[in-house]
Amino acid sequence: MKKIMSGLLVLLVMANCKTEPKNSNGKLNIVTTTTMITDLVENIGGDKVNIQGLMGSGVDPHLYKASAGDVTKLSNADLIFYGGLHLEGKLVEVFEKMESQNLKTVAVSDALDKSTLIGSEYFASNYDPHIWFDVNNWENITKFVVEKLSMADPENKEFYMENGEQYLKKLENLNTDIKSIIEGLPKEKRVLVTAHDAFSYFGKAYDFEVVGLQGLSTATEAGVQDVQKISAFIIERKIKAIFVESSVPKRTIEALQASVNSKGHHVEIGGTLYSDALGNAGTFEGTYIGMFKYNVKTIVGALQ
Repeated sequence: MKKIMSGLLVLLVMANCKTEPKNSNGKLNIVTTTTMITDLVENIGGDKVNIQGLMGSGVDPHLYKASAGDVTKLSNADLIFYGGLHLEGKLVEVFEKMESQNLKTVAVSDALDKSTLIGSEYFASNYDPHIWFDVNNWENITKFVVEKLSMADPENKEFYMENGEQYLKKLENLNTDIKSIIEGLPKEKRVLVTAHDAFSYFGKAYDFEVVGLQGLSTATEAGVQDVQKISAFIIERKIKAIFVESSVPKRTIEALQASVNSKGHHVEIGGTLYSDALGNAGTFEGTYIGMFKYNVKTIVGALQ
């Protein structure tokens, strides 16, 4: 595996040593990693940029490995946007090498003050990378992306700024809608149990107690003791529903449900939440705003 990774790094560095512009139609060639970032850059960049997203719906960024095709996309990019904070765990070495070569990589997490990040002693970066689950974070990241696009393509700065302002208004409306929906759920019922610990920013921003069966990264498997511990928690708190995630195998949540039910407390699987990836392209859930509304309605509806 190390030899393969070294080969990818060499290809990236060699390809990016070219001095000629990579864009063939006057537009920036942009590569993004997760679907959330792809959606954001599409909203701001519009028809002034060419965007290629590495990851699609249902793809787990924690476990994603670069393919030969990805190397080509990355090497031909004028600008690369990725999550950072070790979200794309198996691509970290690639991005760090590119950064050391002064290539144009942008970690959107750099938009945030580290004092606002949620730390974890169990995760390699010491910060929770699921920053998009607080709309306030996404607003700051929107401004950051506008700035980076404007610096890379100053001729279209006004276009990016205008699109950014329009999208910020949509995010403001989204935040208002989310809070309105959540207000209908009594505080004692705001306990969210999911497959892995992806919703801590959501919990902090919208007053939910959040429990993940797995850790911050899906590379960490849940054990029998984890299942038993959370099973006891669900029974004690009389929680009505738990949730699977679109990018995480549902077997661990099904095992948790079976454990709870075997002890005489019935718990439902309240639905599938989008955590590390958006829904299918072209659907309501395939956008950041649609995903967030869908998640909140699913959570509140199941816990009522």
